[in-house]
Amino acid sequence: MKKILAGSPNRPARRGLALTALVASAALVLTACTGGGTSGDDTGATPGGEAAAGEINPDATIEAGISYTLSGGFDPMITTGAVTVAANWHTMEGLTELDPVTREVLPALGAELPTQVDETTWQVDLREGAVFHNGSPVTTEDVVFSFDRVMDPANNSLYAGFIRFISDVTAVDEDTVEIKLAYPFSLVPERLSVVKIVPKAVVESDYESFNALPIGTGPYKIVSATPDDSIVFERFDDYTGTRPALAAGMNWNLLSDPAARVTAMSSGTVQAIEDVPYIDIPSLEGTVDVESVQSFGLLFMMFNTDLAPFDDPRVRQAFLYALDMDKIIENGLLGNAAPATSFLPESHPNYNEASTVYTYDPEKAKELLAEAGVENLDITLLTTDTGWVADVAPLIKEDLDAIGVSTTLDIGQSGGQYTKVDAGNLQVMVAPGDPSVFGNDPDLLMRWWYGDNVWSKSRYRWNDDPKFAELTALLDEAAQAEGDAQQELWNEAFDLISEQVPLYPLLHRQLPTAWDSERLSGFAPVPLTGLSFLDVGVIE
Repeated sequence: MKKILAGSPNRPARRGLALTALVASAALVLTACTGGGTSGDDTGATPGGEAAAGEINPDATIEAGISYTLSGGFDPMITTGAVTVAANWHTMEGLTELDPVTREVLPALGAELPTQVDETTWQVDLREGAVFHNGSPVTTEDVVFSFDRVMDPANNSLYAGFIRFISDVTAVDEDTVEIKLAYPFSLVPERLSVVKIVPKAVVESDYESFNALPIGTGPYKIVSATPDDSIVFERFDDYTGTRPALAAGMNWNLLSDPAARVTAMSSGTVQAIEDVPYIDIPSLEGTVDVESVQSFGLLFMMFNTDLAPFDDPRVRQAFLYALDMDKIIENGLLGNAAPATSFLPESHPNYNEASTVYTYDPEKAKELLAEAGVENLDITLLTTDTGWVADVAPLIKEDLDAIGVSTTLDIGQSGGQYTKVDAGNLQVMVAPGDPSVFGNDPDLLMRWWYGDNVWSKSRYRWNDDPKFAELTALLDEAAQAEGDAQQELWNEAFDLISEQVPLYPLLHRQLPTAWDSERLSGFAPVPLTGLSFLDVGVIE
């Protein structure tokens, strides 16, 4: 009766009562597509027929199993944790938002998407009647404050790097803000979503309380957050947007132990869990809905390009040709990934196959090493102890050993491994990453790893290479272009990265989610770490 739809990002699982989940497109940010909203129908019914009127119980509570522990606060200016970012999808709003499922850009605190006045000026009208969780009205002063705090270098906000194109945000009147750009930029509506609007008075008067229990404008508000236990939400009845909460509240049970998550799902304690262990998919698929959604999330290989022989692109290429990715994916990930054929996965709307695709070719790998004059190479391969990464690490070692590269594995916690990397103790590293939680356009995704930042400067140390300057010029030009011209420039960037490979994806993961469609209406798995319960209700 239940079924798994592995690797089908555009096909939600469905059964019973004609409950059709929202389309789980892996990534749609730059193309028009149908949103996940309820179009004002607070029963949760949509044209897709998720639930007939009266089937959703507005007094019920959503119970979820989350795979990460809670560490740090919720301040949207600084938080990058998987749990806090996903929680903020439900409690915070920017002027625009990216739907967690479809990745479509939608108006949020803005009444509509931003309006372009001229090449370097945009305006946004605020949503009428919007209030924060403490009852105070949202003002243009709050909007200006929220952007200023992110843009202030003294605050060291990660998100500042995503909006460097903005020179100034000012209030035109009590309902409208104006965004002045430092240069023309084609992705303004998408990028405004990285700045969440916060109440100036609260942040300035009691920051610690705000960080612990944030005050936003979203359909839910957080009433308690206990590390290693749970995050408890309740419906915000004064929410004025288009995606009101369809449940009285949510309990996010923080279950970092995979066995505990699976048990909670199979026993009915929770209605949905993220990050289903690949090995447990068969045991769950007979009783609940399970879907593996193709994501941008990748496993990359990174080299210290300041260190011989990894300063030679041929050596870096040899390592990639050495890997039998089909075997690694099948044996290590039980088929739940796709080998990289470009920087982006094939499901991404801006995908273009790279000029260099690394198929399994150990003889070519040996030839490249010989051309570079490399023999009897001994390396320490750093990896993180993330479960699925640790599963594939021995397979990667096996393939490198087979081309004559004597490989010693150093598997450890992510923080400790990056401490070594940042201190310069890197030869080669294999690690996971997924900046698509912050945005999905190619410019943001490439600049995360290939921008003028810690990655290029002190990790793979490529920022002084002429090819880095060439890549930066391509990205800068693409950011100001549009349409086909922009895509062609991004394609050139994909090609350059694929040839130089200072850091490059080996595979793009599929993310398995489990849920019970007989208990949840409107739910769809997301192509990101986390769960989204926007427009989701509990069936009576």
